[in-house]
Amino acid sequence: MGLLLLQLSKCPGVNILKREVHSGVHKLFWLECQTSRGRREVSGKRFEPVARSSLSHPRRCNSLVPCVPLRQFTIPPHLLRNSWTATVNFANYSSSTDSKQATQQEVDSKDLQSKETKQSPTRIPTEDVKRILQLAHPERLRLSAAVGFLMVSSAVTMSAPFFLGQVIDTIYTSSSEDFSASLRSLCIMLSGVFLCGGAANAARVYLMQISGQQIVRNLRVFLFSSILRQEVGFFDKTRTGELINRLSADTALIGRSVTDNLSDGLRAVAQATAGVSMMFYVSPSLAAFVLLIVPPMAGLAVIYGRYLRSISKRTQDSLAEATQLAEERISNMRTVRAFGKELTEVAKYTEKANYVLHLAKQEAVLRAGFFGATGLSGNIIILSVLYKGGLLMASEHMTVGELSSFLMYAFWVGISIAGMSSFYSELMKGFGAGARLWELLDRKPEFPLNEGIVLRPEQLKGQLEFQNVSFAYPTRKDAPIFQDLSLSVPAGSVMAVVGPSGSGKSTLVSLLLRLYDPVAGVITIDGHDVRDLNPYWLRSHIGTVSQEPVLFSCSIAENIAYGAPDSGTVTVQEIHRAAQIANAYEFVRGFPKGFDTVVGEKGVLLSGGQKQRIAIARALLKVFLITPDYMHQQFYVLVKWANVVMYAFSPFSQNPKILLLDEATSALDAENEFLVQEALERLMDGRTVLIIAHRLSTIQNADAVAVLDQRRVVECGQHAQLLGNRQGLFRKLMEKQAFLQEGQKQALR
Repeated sequence: MGLLLLQLSKCPGVNILKREVHSGVHKLFWLECQTSRGRREVSGKRFEPVARSSLSHPRRCNSLVPCVPLRQFTIPPHLLRNSWTATVNFANYSSSTDSKQATQQEVDSKDLQSKETKQSPTRIPTEDVKRILQLAHPERLRLSAAVGFLMVSSAVTMSAPFFLGQVIDTIYTSSSEDFSASLRSLCIMLSGVFLCGGAANAARVYLMQISGQQIVRNLRVFLFSSILRQEVGFFDKTRTGELINRLSADTALIGRSVTDNLSDGLRAVAQATAGVSMMFYVSPSLAAFVLLIVPPMAGLAVIYGRYLRSISKRTQDSLAEATQLAEERISNMRTVRAFGKELTEVAKYTEKANYVLHLAKQEAVLRAGFFGATGLSGNIIILSVLYKGGLLMASEHMTVGELSSFLMYAFWVGISIAGMSSFYSELMKGFGAGARLWELLDRKPEFPLNEGIVLRPEQLKGQLEFQNVSFAYPTRKDAPIFQDLSLSVPAGSVMAVVGPSGSGKSTLVSLLLRLYDPVAGVITIDGHDVRDLNPYWLRSHIGTVSQEPVLFSCSIAENIAYGAPDSGTVTVQEIHRAAQIANAYEFVRGFPKGFDTVVGEKGVLLSGGQKQRIAIARALLKVFLITPDYMHQQFYVLVKWANVVMYAFSPFSQNPKILLLDEATSALDAENEFLVQEALERLMDGRTVLIIAHRLSTIQNADAVAVLDQRRVVECGQHAQLLGNRQGLFRKLMEKQAFLQEGQKQALR
């Protein structure tokens, strides 16, 4: 029992399981399995055999070899050690549109626990220092030049007290005949030195600013690229506002740490080093007396930095939560306004902002104590210099000029120590932000974006096969969508999929596109497991129209061109013809700016039917590339109605053999549905088509109909055959739809 639990604590997938048990949300299971190699394999990582059993979630078995479940039984929560649970680094995940509501309670519970848990101070990881320095590596030449100018400006700054001391001694010791000439030469020399220092300082600031912006730009590009490489399940669990916060605030903090803050820190170190050296040069005994205060202040700075780093990370996490709340509510402002929840949302955001303020107050207390102590130490240094220096002057061991120079050096050293303190505190903030970024940059997606088998065009026929597929969304592992589902779609056929709401019709599309991997079973295309195929190639050879089309906040033309492999090469004529075949050309032309009309965020300025037709036009550019040269050769009129002429398209190089239409005409009225449906049916010729639909008009011409219910295919056959089964689910669904349509007809009489 103890050994099994120990292996469980090493399982990468156990983070969620432990969190669920610890928060009392779900139960924890052992799933005892036997593999063909006699090895225990959990979440893709191998362990030595222990009673030939495997530990995993009952619906998450990602073994590298076939694994046969034998039995499962519940682990009582009291058997888990708290130390194991405490050592797990929980990811700050949340859910997507499909699963946010199912996991919101768990996310809120986790957020509350993280707020109430006080994080202890931590040491500076060497790895963080290396990672931050690596960010500056591409800008090493520019930064090296900036450091050189920094040294020049610092040398000029630290030479000023010495020369000013010489001026004072000249005033007190020179005769009247030599006074004017000596003072003039010293002032001219100092003017030249100060001019060089000012130019060097200007060059340093310019180079540091340019390098900082370049580093932030590179970091944001790397981070955005890492985000887009993640699997869809990652976005189901990760909040959009948190990712935006990492892209904006965290990267800016890192950039400041590497450039401006580093520049100020190096200048402070250089000036402090030069100042201390000159203090020993002017008066070794006085310097040794003054620097007795430095070691205690250094120890205080280290302690302060550790606590500040902890608070900074918690502050960034809280800001991410507040940003997520604001982003989500603002983007859904129409819903908030419709339900009159403005004051409720303001109260929620105020609560988030208050917690950020609470952390800011903690940071303010730390900063006030630390900078108060450093300021006091600076004043003590000045007082010590005056006291000890006065005694040395009284004993004629020091001149007035030397004491003046020493005082100025002590003043600069005090300023430099304060600068190093600020540098250290900002560096800790950068480390706190960096910890969040490294987690995201280092995260490996569950399956690659552009690796795997690429089939030749002649090898792709379009035969689809679901073999004993079981699946549950990563955010709802206890609510399976499919259980041993099997379905075969012959190449070149049209398969309609129907079923009650929530039966998993749209999930079939997600699995075919490999947005998710099944928990068990195999999905094949022409006999090739989709997990072995190159995901990028796979998706480029599947044309899709989703149930809920999402448009970008740009022009209609740009939204349509987005469906082409290279949107920059799409011509205006091709965009217009795609709009014509989707029956979108007429309403787009009616806008004042036509195809240059900006649709707003997520297409909010268009109606549901308009968005659907724009999405269909976008999908058509992926399926077909319009080529005017083919007009006179093989194009023919498909539909002519209401003076709208529609043309077929000639296939381009990535001509998809598979079409996935997920409720493609759900938002269209009867007239527009007729036009678009007729065009789509002509375009289906010679392709494997999977239609997700409820309407009889989109089902009756399919070669076969599959009915989903109870997590599997309960009926499959031709439309007329299924209608003939009076006890079948398909017959009941069609009768219900026919009854509703008849009721509408009677209401109009």
